[in-house]
Amino acid sequence: MTESRRYPARPFLAASVAVVRDGRILVAARGGAPLHGLYSLPGGLVESGETLAESALRELREEVGVEAEIVASLTPIEVIERDAESRVRHHFVIVPHAARWLRHEPAPSEEALDVRWVTLAQAAELPTTAGLSGILAQALAALEGGA
Repeated sequence: MTESRRYPARPFLAASVAVVRDGRILVAARGGAPLHGLYSLPGGLVESGETLAESALRELREEVGVEAEIVASLTPIEVIERDAESRVRHHFVIVPHAARWLRHEPAPSEEALDVRWVTLAQAAELPTTAGLSGILAQALAALEGGA
Protein backbone atom coordinates (compact mmCIF):
# COMPACT_ATOMS: atom_id res chain seq x y z
CA MET A 1 0.00 0.00 0.00
CA THR A 2 1.31 3.41 -0.86
CA GLU A 3 2.08 5.81 1.94
CA SER A 4 -0.57 8.24 0.61
CA ARG A 5 -3.32 5.79 1.63
CA ARG A 6 -2.23 5.77 5.27
CA TYR A 7 -3.80 8.26 7.66
CA PRO A 8 -6.14 9.62 4.97
CA ALA A 9 -7.95 12.94 5.21
CA ARG A 10 -11.07 11.21 3.85
CA PRO A 11 -12.20 7.69 2.95
CA PHE A 12 -11.18 6.06 -0.31
CA LEU A 13 -13.93 4.75 -2.60
CA ALA A 14 -13.45 1.26 -3.99
CA ALA A 15 -15.48 -1.29 -5.94
CA SER A 16 -15.27 -5.07 -5.99
CA VAL A 17 -17.02 -7.86 -7.83
CA ALA A 18 -18.35 -11.30 -6.87
CA VAL A 19 -18.38 -13.25 -10.12
CA VAL A 20 -20.69 -16.26 -10.11
CA ARG A 21 -20.38 -19.28 -12.41
CA ASP A 22 -22.28 -22.53 -11.96
CA GLY A 23 -23.19 -21.69 -8.36
CA ARG A 24 -19.59 -20.90 -7.38
CA ILE A 25 -18.02 -17.52 -6.69
CA LEU A 26 -14.56 -16.35 -7.71
CA VAL A 27 -12.32 -15.34 -4.80
CA ALA A 28 -8.69 -14.27 -4.82
CA ALA A 29 -5.96 -14.20 -2.17
CA ARG A 30 -4.77 -10.61 -1.80
CA GLY A 31 -1.26 -9.98 -3.07
CA GLY A 32 -0.73 -6.61 -1.42
CA ALA A 33 -1.18 -4.84 1.87
CA PRO A 34 -3.31 -4.49 3.81
CA LEU A 35 -4.63 -8.01 4.46
CA HIS A 36 -2.00 -9.81 2.36
CA GLY A 37 -2.92 -13.45 1.71
CA LEU A 38 -6.54 -13.22 2.83
CA TYR A 39 -9.18 -14.27 0.32
CA SER A 40 -11.46 -11.53 -0.92
CA LEU A 41 -13.06 -10.29 -4.12
CA PRO A 42 -11.17 -8.71 -7.01
CA GLY A 43 -11.49 -4.95 -6.73
CA GLY A 44 -9.78 -1.66 -6.09
CA LEU A 45 -10.02 2.10 -6.07
CA VAL A 46 -12.48 3.88 -8.34
CA GLU A 47 -10.75 6.17 -10.83
CA SER A 48 -12.04 9.64 -11.67
CA GLY A 49 -14.73 9.51 -14.37
CA GLU A 50 -15.33 5.81 -13.86
CA THR A 51 -18.62 4.39 -12.56
CA LEU A 52 -18.55 1.91 -9.69
CA ALA A 53 -19.49 -0.93 -12.04
CA GLU A 54 -16.85 0.08 -14.60
CA SER A 55 -14.25 0.15 -11.84
CA ALA A 56 -15.25 -3.30 -10.58
CA LEU A 57 -15.02 -4.81 -14.08
CA ARG A 58 -11.68 -3.09 -14.81
CA GLU A 59 -10.18 -4.40 -11.59
CA LEU A 60 -11.51 -7.89 -12.38
CA ARG A 61 -9.78 -7.85 -15.78
CA GLU A 62 -6.54 -6.40 -14.39
CA GLU A 63 -6.28 -8.66 -11.35
CA VAL A 64 -7.45 -12.05 -12.63
CA GLY A 65 -8.13 -11.68 -16.39
CA VAL A 66 -11.86 -12.51 -16.26
CA GLU A 67 -14.71 -10.85 -18.16
CA ALA A 68 -18.12 -10.62 -16.50
CA GLU A 69 -21.47 -8.81 -16.64
CA ILE A 70 -22.69 -6.83 -13.62
CA VAL A 71 -26.11 -7.96 -12.39
CA ALA A 72 -26.51 -5.93 -9.19
CA SER A 73 -24.83 -3.64 -6.69
CA LEU A 74 -24.61 -5.13 -3.21
CA THR A 75 -24.55 -3.62 0.28
CA PRO A 76 -21.50 -1.36 0.70
CA ILE A 77 -19.01 -2.13 3.46
CA GLU A 78 -16.53 0.05 5.28
CA VAL A 79 -13.04 -0.97 6.32
CA ILE A 80 -11.68 1.29 9.04
CA GLU A 81 -8.41 0.53 10.80
CA ARG A 82 -7.14 2.62 13.71
CA ASP A 83 -3.68 2.77 15.20
CA ALA A 84 -2.77 2.52 18.90
CA GLU A 85 -3.65 6.20 19.39
CA SER A 86 -7.10 5.69 17.77
CA ARG A 87 -6.12 7.68 14.67
CA VAL A 88 -7.68 6.41 11.44
CA ARG A 89 -4.91 4.55 9.64
CA HIS A 90 -7.01 3.25 6.72
CA HIS A 91 -10.59 3.98 5.67
CA PHE A 92 -12.15 2.41 2.59
CA VAL A 93 -15.78 2.43 1.47
CA ILE A 94 -16.21 -0.59 -0.80
CA VAL A 95 -19.20 -1.16 -3.06
CA PRO A 96 -19.36 -4.83 -4.04
CA HIS A 97 -21.20 -6.02 -7.14
CA ALA A 98 -22.67 -9.34 -8.22
CA ALA A 99 -21.73 -10.40 -11.74
CA ARG A 100 -22.27 -13.29 -14.13
CA TRP A 101 -19.11 -14.87 -15.59
CA LEU A 102 -18.78 -14.39 -19.36
CA ARG A 103 -15.35 -15.61 -20.45
CA HIS A 104 -11.69 -16.33 -19.63
CA GLU A 105 -10.35 -18.51 -16.86
CA PRO A 106 -8.98 -16.66 -13.83
CA ALA A 107 -5.23 -16.55 -13.34
CA PRO A 108 -3.10 -15.44 -10.38
CA SER A 109 -1.20 -12.15 -10.63
CA GLU A 110 0.81 -9.79 -8.45
CA GLU A 111 -2.46 -8.61 -6.93
CA ALA A 112 -4.09 -12.05 -6.71
CA LEU A 113 -1.76 -14.71 -5.31
CA ASP A 114 -4.33 -17.50 -5.75
CA VAL A 115 -7.73 -17.64 -7.42
CA ARG A 116 -10.52 -20.14 -6.76
CA TRP A 117 -14.13 -20.82 -7.65
CA VAL A 118 -15.77 -21.67 -4.31
CA THR A 119 -19.12 -22.51 -2.79
CA LEU A 120 -20.26 -20.63 0.32
CA ALA A 121 -19.20 -23.62 2.45
CA GLN A 122 -15.73 -23.72 0.88
CA ALA A 123 -15.30 -19.95 1.32
CA ALA A 124 -16.14 -20.33 5.02
CA GLU A 125 -13.10 -22.60 5.40
CA LEU A 126 -10.68 -20.03 3.93
CA PRO A 127 -8.96 -17.13 5.70
CA THR A 128 -11.01 -14.18 4.35
CA THR A 129 -11.49 -10.49 4.74
CA ALA A 130 -14.18 -9.42 7.22
CA GLY A 131 -17.74 -9.69 5.94
CA LEU A 132 -16.89 -11.70 2.83
CA SER A 133 -19.35 -14.52 3.53
CA GLY A 134 -22.27 -12.07 3.68
CA ILE A 135 -21.26 -10.48 0.37
CA LEU A 136 -20.97 -13.89 -1.29
CA ALA A 137 -24.43 -14.87 -0.05
CA GLN A 138 -25.87 -11.59 -1.40
CA ALA A 139 -24.21 -12.19 -4.77
CA LEU A 140 -25.62 -15.70 -5.07
CA ALA A 141 -29.09 -14.44 -4.13
CA ALA A 142 -28.86 -11.67 -6.74
CA LEU A 143 -27.91 -14.14 -9.47
CA GLU A 144 -30.46 -16.76 -8.48
CA GLY A 145 -33.17 -14.12 -8.25
CA GLY A 146 -32.23 -12.72 -11.65
CA ALA A 147 -31.91 -16.07 -13.42
